[in-house]
Amino acid sequence: MHNKSKGIKRIVSISAAAVCMMSALNFAPLNDKMTVDAADDIMTAFEITKDMKIGWNYGNSLDATGKSGLDTEISWGNPKATQETFDAIKAKGFNTVRIPTTWYNHMDANNKIDAEWMARVHEVVDYCYKNDMYVILNIHHEEWINRPDFDTAYDEMSVKLKAVWKQIAEEFKDYDQHLIFEGMNEPRAAGTDYEWWLAPSAPKEKLFEVINKLNQDFVDTVRSVDSPYKDTRLLSCPPYCASGTDVNMMSALELPNDPYVAVSVHAYSPYDFCMGKGDHSTFSETYITDLEGILKTIRKQFIDNNIPVILGEFSASNYNNTEARCEWATAYISLAKSYGFPCVLWDNDARGNSDQSEAHDYLDRDTNTWYEDSGQVVDAMMAVLDDDSIVWGAKDFTTQKQYTHDDMSKGKEITDVAGSYDSGVEGKEGSPAKVIKFSEFDGKEIAVKYTGGDPELAFMDAEWGGWTTVKPYYIDEKNGIAYFSSDDIKTAWESNNGSVSSLNSFIIRANGKTTVEKAAIVNKGVVVDKPDKPNTSTTTTTTQTTASGNSSNTTTTTTAVTGDFKFEVVKLPVTLTGEKTIKFTVEGTPTASVGGGICYDDGEWASIDWDGNIGKDGKLEMEVDISKIPASVKSAEIQIWWSNVWDNATDTGIDKPAKVSVSGNTKPTTSKDPDIKYGDANEDGDVNVSDAVLIMQALSNPDEYKLSEYGLKAGDVIGNGDGVTAKDALVIQLIGINIITAEDLPLGDIMPELD
Repeated sequence: MHNKSKGIKRIVSISAAAVCMMSALNFAPLNDKMTVDAADDIMTAFEITKDMKIGWNYGNSLDATGKSGLDTEISWGNPKATQETFDAIKAKGFNTVRIPTTWYNHMDANNKIDAEWMARVHEVVDYCYKNDMYVILNIHHEEWINRPDFDTAYDEMSVKLKAVWKQIAEEFKDYDQHLIFEGMNEPRAAGTDYEWWLAPSAPKEKLFEVINKLNQDFVDTVRSVDSPYKDTRLLSCPPYCASGTDVNMMSALELPNDPYVAVSVHAYSPYDFCMGKGDHSTFSETYITDLEGILKTIRKQFIDNNIPVILGEFSASNYNNTEARCEWATAYISLAKSYGFPCVLWDNDARGNSDQSEAHDYLDRDTNTWYEDSGQVVDAMMAVLDDDSIVWGAKDFTTQKQYTHDDMSKGKEITDVAGSYDSGVEGKEGSPAKVIKFSEFDGKEIAVKYTGGDPELAFMDAEWGGWTTVKPYYIDEKNGIAYFSSDDIKTAWESNNGSVSSLNSFIIRANGKTTVEKAAIVNKGVVVDKPDKPNTSTTTTTTQTTASGNSSNTTTTTTAVTGDFKFEVVKLPVTLTGEKTIKFTVEGTPTASVGGGICYDDGEWASIDWDGNIGKDGKLEMEVDISKIPASVKSAEIQIWWSNVWDNATDTGIDKPAKVSVSGNTKPTTSKDPDIKYGDANEDGDVNVSDAVLIMQALSNPDEYKLSEYGLKAGDVIGNGDGVTAKDALVIQLIGINIITAEDLPLGDIMPELD
């Protein structure tokens, strides 16, 4: 099937002559694949999910369960898909299609899938493949999985699951990494009071055990089928009911130990706006806060733990509220993009559905054109993907405000709330109730210091009525403090209960497992903006170069005038050396807060954000995890974007920002002689395998083969001062197989695996 290069270079054979000569020398090869021809360009799991970007669900079609035979596809009112259907999807900007597919009513008593049905599924997959799209194929609406006795039916479910996935894996064994398998859709105990949420009666441990065992069965089965991609096909596993909102369900997921496994979750969020009984006319600040909290929880649960995520279903049903849905779409995709996971839009083409909560209508499949109103919602999503200021995987929602707060010790302590709580354990869902009147924190905020799941506050009246839950509007992740705005609390309470005068008490509720250390009433936070590209009327730029070993680092400080105060963007170019962390020092005003990013170019500009507080000695020592920066990226910039000293310059009477200097700890780069073409040991003007051959000849028989003085300099491509060695010849071979380029030479210490 088709193959798409993602810049992951295949390893090919070293030339026979070089191999013969190198075999006489005693050194270790770069890796054990140096002499093996790889079949294809292989992506990592995170590279796949990044390239998927955004997807569309072919819903209520191959997953429909009415009629019989091939007519099941049209049994829920949609026409059969054609190539034109997926041409329209591709033209709109989608590059991923999820194909929900139900198999049980196309299987015989021996679990064999009907050949005619398999052929139709194959045909639809090929519609997408012809358009160079990613495809997610799953098992959907399976009655033998979604059943009341889910917690006790593992043995029966396991047999069917293995049988189905073995046949699917064999059918598509030659399809490359563009085909993704999703083990189950929303596995759950259907028909029980804990089908969609963990009611007190739920046998939680058993439910979770069954989910984890079925996911393992799925992965083991696919990996057992002989295929060029059996070990590198991305496989997607859901938690209980594929919940992307319940922390307990997500945290109970135990994924198979496999580098090509992702998590599949669904989040029609915030639910009250998307499908529930809330206000659909506007996408309010409260909705924005809810959405940020939900998607951030997914990020913290999985992405931050190096687990890829596919958000397999999301949508906002059509309540004739196009403008609000566009605002929702912009916020949703902005967050998902910045957190680093693709989203797949649910579309059932149910225009005019009597149940308006299920009116997810985007593409008119009768004409393969986009509905005018819902098409605008999709356009809003695509605009975010085209917006380079929102960086994939940068973690922080680009437009999300940052705040600084007074130390909690300066506030009014709320006593007797500390403790460990668990939303899944009856009687331990939260703290004891505390009597509190709105007047006590009007114009202020409630701060909760905690570890674990982000807490929520639940307010009630004197009779324990009017129950109103509020999420934090801001979380200081570094210090583990959640802040709740009195404005948000007032808005939420009054929408349910009228005047806040009836608000009488509250509890701190756990979100999953949460340990509360303390709580306090504090002053409102101060907004801190993060300028990354100064929008200025005047700028001045100065540079300062500091020597380190054989290299020099240049710090560029741009002072920009904006309105009535100044800020600086400080940039320090650094050479990446293969280390998993990078250390640097920020100097400035003692106790000032400062933040920025480690910025790099991986085909698109990306950053790893950092922040901290300068110590009393005027220094902040930072160590930032950069393990997610691809090995192909050789350089970056340490940037400082903001400081509370800068932002408060006008208020404090400071007419210039506090001086901030940055010193990096990167290893020195090797001195590069501009008159030397590194790698050209035979002085023929090119860098290729013949240079490696000459080096090996000179090393093995120096009396017959000699390198000139120039050749000795040009051949020292590692540049570590030990002269020309067999390792230099090996590095030149890497140029021939496109792992590095001649422009990368000399390497210095950027390839420590050669040592």
